[in-house]
Amino acid sequence: MLDIQQATEIVLARTRSFGEEQRPLYECRGRVLRQDIRADRDFPPFTQVRMDGIAIQWAAYEAGQRVYPVEATQAAGSPQLQLKDPNACLEVMTGAVLPAGTDTVIRYEDVELADGQAVIQEGAKVKSRQNAHLQGLDRKEGTLIVQSGAVLSSAEIGVAATVGLPELTVAKMPTAVIVSTGDELVEVHESPALHQIRTSNSHTIQMALARWGVQADRLHIDDELEATKAALGRCIESYDVILLSGGVSKGKYDYVPAALEALGVQKHFHKVKQRPGKPFWFGDVEGQCTVFALPGNPVSSFMCTHRYVRPWLRKSLGLDPMGYAYAALAEDFTFQRDLTYFLQVRTQHDAESGRLMAQPVKGKGSGDLANLVDADAFLELPRGRDHFASGEVFPLIFYRAPLR
Repeated sequence: MLDIQQATEIVLARTRSFGEEQRPLYECRGRVLRQDIRADRDFPPFTQVRMDGIAIQWAAYEAGQRVYPVEATQAAGSPQLQLKDPNACLEVMTGAVLPAGTDTVIRYEDVELADGQAVIQEGAKVKSRQNAHLQGLDRKEGTLIVQSGAVLSSAEIGVAATVGLPELTVAKMPTAVIVSTGDELVEVHESPALHQIRTSNSHTIQMALARWGVQADRLHIDDELEATKAALGRCIESYDVILLSGGVSKGKYDYVPAALEALGVQKHFHKVKQRPGKPFWFGDVEGQCTVFALPGNPVSSFMCTHRYVRPWLRKSLGLDPMGYAYAALAEDFTFQRDLTYFLQVRTQHDAESGRLMAQPVKGKGSGDLANLVDADAFLELPRGRDHFASGEVFPLIFYRAPLR
């Protein structure tokens, strides 16, 4: 068996790019940008009014003037007006172009309007050029705003929209299929016999991938060698990545490793010194298809998806592969096996210290799918020791968090 660090290094050494594609802006949230986004004009493109009020010339105020005749109103979205009388004012709305001939905006709260005049209230604090956001102050035309390689959130998409980009070039996601094995499995809508269970792993993994931007198909294979070989052969030809659930251990009907070997998939390792997920198998057809054969127990397959598939996907997209958070144990914990242990925990921030704390959530083993509902993360406890003290900090894998 490999140590978890060795297994991780092997997985991350087998990443590859899946190319680029153009996608409509509304489909780009969470995707990895493959172009630079630059300002197509100054930000803001004109000196902009930032408060509803009146616009004046500072020189008039500085000279002691406090009463101004109102010439007109500058609305947002209207062409720029010109102040004709330097001792008058224009009413202005937030977002409007600052009228020509004015340089200072006084908010309505500091002004009394009556009979076509604006009177600045006594005690109002007025400064030169206040509430006027200068043209180009945020960014100049041609300035790089979002660099290629960024993960697109609503903020970056807003920037793309404002510079006139209805489509963006983004990293292409891999095509994927999740393959479940086992005669004991029936579909969700079916009523299982006493000796059967409904399939859940494929749905759990599918939803995890979907949150990371990968739309995966699902397929089920019965426990029969030739059927397994035939189905996996078609998958290798059709998909960039295959995630298998079950059939990778030492059982009499665990045909997955033999079928993959017969199909020419190179095995890079089988079994890792970890709990849960020890029977994890990893291999590929170089440059064509990557295969993650996950243990069938639901917690094992779920954990391995987050601990290995997610970093592999992140690195393939040019991101920091691990993207770890960290948390402190909320209480002492003991694990007396020479394995890396992924402890299910419920996290919360300590109000006094601000630290992220991880409270162990006791379950019934790797088959206890329901226990995942009570937790929200795995705390990665290193092998080589038995006792883990309250307050110690360890890597944390949030499974309610997105890829980025």
